[in-house]
Amino acid sequence: MTYPKQQNLKRKRKRWILSATIALLGAALLAGCGAQPGTNSAASSGSSTSTGTVVIGGKNFTESQIMADMLDLMIKKYTHLHVVMKTWLDSAVTWNALNTGNIDLYVEYTGTGLVNILHDPVNNNPNTVYQTVKKQFQSKYHVTWLKPLGFNDTYAMAMRQSEAKRLGITTISQLAAKSGNLILGSDTDFTARADTLPAMNRVYGTHFKSVSTMAIGLKYQALVDKKVDVIDAFSTDGQIPAYHLTILQDNKHLFPPYYAAPIVRDSVLAAHPQLKTVLDKLANKISDSEMQKMNEAVDLQHQRPMTVAKNWLTKHGLL
Repeated sequence: MTYPKQQNLKRKRKRWILSATIALLGAALLAGCGAQPGTNSAASSGSSTSTGTVVIGGKNFTESQIMADMLDLMIKKYTHLHVVMKTWLDSAVTWNALNTGNIDLYVEYTGTGLVNILHDPVNNNPNTVYQTVKKQFQSKYHVTWLKPLGFNDTYAMAMRQSEAKRLGITTISQLAAKSGNLILGSDTDFTARADTLPAMNRVYGTHFKSVSTMAIGLKYQALVDKKVDVIDAFSTDGQIPAYHLTILQDNKHLFPPYYAAPIVRDSVLAAHPQLKTVLDKLANKISDSEMQKMNEAVDLQHQRPMTVAKNWLTKHGLL
């Protein structure tokens, strides 16, 4: 199955607009979730540790589906547990489902855990952020963060390689120095959030010639077509290698880290301790560039997320 490009590009793990309302509807949505072809529909609202079933959740963007499929394949390969999939959920719904026991595990991002769930101040040190979410999720929610998978899907500024090279821009500081002559292409979320464009203007002193707001799925094409000079992106987007783009170094560490890691309810780990050993086989195995290529395979080459996940695991000797 091919997934609509526009939907695939809606990286909602950082877009919690109306999340409180959506989270309240989570239980109702979960009753009929897992509607994407190729996923299992849940027989009940949560797992049953007594019957050896675990429920994997996933958010409604490509990367999360690939990760959910990867967890599914690993658990089936190395355990005798039955797996149920509940995927393509809104970010807030996914967390609410785990916190209420409707799902057992899913891949979350450290920045999302810190800012959107714990509501803690932004911190730019990856290890500090990971240790903070690990400790606080354990004490507040009885949820364990397993080891990070390796890639950091954070905010990024992207330019065409040829243009960045011509202008001698490799960092956001260098971008800021020349921003008065450049057009930024951006979705409205990036321009409106206090921790994105306004923060970049304050920290780096960017002052773009103009800002062209557009739908998320149009930014990359506008950049390739030279209608804009720079766009906001996410560092593991598949379009980055496909369109030969350059990610500018965030040399002042403005954007918080968003390292991906499986999170699991403690009661599930107590019932099935082998899950930690199995899923930690993925620890620090997936680089940013590998995640870009996997996203590209789904978003642009129209491969199934399960196929991409299986191919990566096989290549790395895990299947």
